[in-house]
Amino acid sequence: MEDTIGAPPQQLTDQLLDTAVRYAEERHWDVLPGSWLEDDGGGSRCSCDSPACPAPGAHPTRPDWATQASGSAVAVRRMWSKQPRASILLPTGRTFDAIDVPEVAGCLALARMERMDLPLGPVLCTPNRRLVFLVLPGASVKVPDLLRKLGWPPASLDLLVRGEGDFIASPPTRTGTGGSVQWARQPTALNRWLPDVEELLSPLAYACGREAAASRARVAPAGA
Repeated sequence: MEDTIGAPPQQLTDQLLDTAVRYAEERHWDVLPGSWLEDDGGGSRCSCDSPACPAPGAHPTRPDWATQASGSAVAVRRMWSKQPRASILLPTGRTFDAIDVPEVAGCLALARMERMDLPLGPVLCTPNRRLVFLVLPGASVKVPDLLRKLGWPPASLDLLVRGEGDFIASPPTRTGTGGSVQWARQPTALNRWLPDVEELLSPLAYACGREAAASRARVAPAGA
C-alpha cells in the first residue's frame, strides 16, 4: 500500500474517509474514529495533547468508544465529516480478532504459511515493526490453551491476542512511531473468510519462539 507520510492534508483526509467507508461497505467491519497526529514545529504530537500518550495518533477519543463504532457507511461518513483527520480504528472481538507478533517473527511465519498453503486473512504491518494477523473471533479465549498444547508457555512468547474490548489501527492511519499502518496482505474477495486461529497458531508460535531465542542469544554475554 502506498505510504501516506508527507501526503498533502486534503489528500490524506479524503483517503481516510474513503477507506473508512469502504471497510464498512465492503468488509462489513465496525469502524471507529480515533485520535490523529498534529504537526508540531517539525515533529508531531497526538491530538489528545498528552505528552505521555502511549499511542500517539491511534487511540479512541471517548471512554464509550465501543458503542461509538459502527458498520454503517452512513454513520461512518457522518463521523468523519465531524473530524476528517481522525485515525481509523477497528474494534476487535466482533467480526475478527487479531494476533499481534514482532515483524521478524511475523514475516517468517507468513512465508511458512504460504508454503503450507494455509488459509490467510488480511495482515497488517505497523510502524513499530509488528505484523497483525486477522482471524475469526474467539481467538483470545482459545490461544492460551492452544499454546500450552503446542508446548509453549503463553508468557514465553511475544504473541498478543486482541479480542473483545480492544482495537487495532488500520491503514492509512499515521502513528507517532514514524510512519503509517499498511497492509502486508490487503483485504480482497479471496480472503473475506477468515481463518480460525488454530490453523495459524503453530507457525506463529514457532516463529515467535525462534525470534525470542535469537534475541536472547544476541544479548547473552560472550562465553556465557
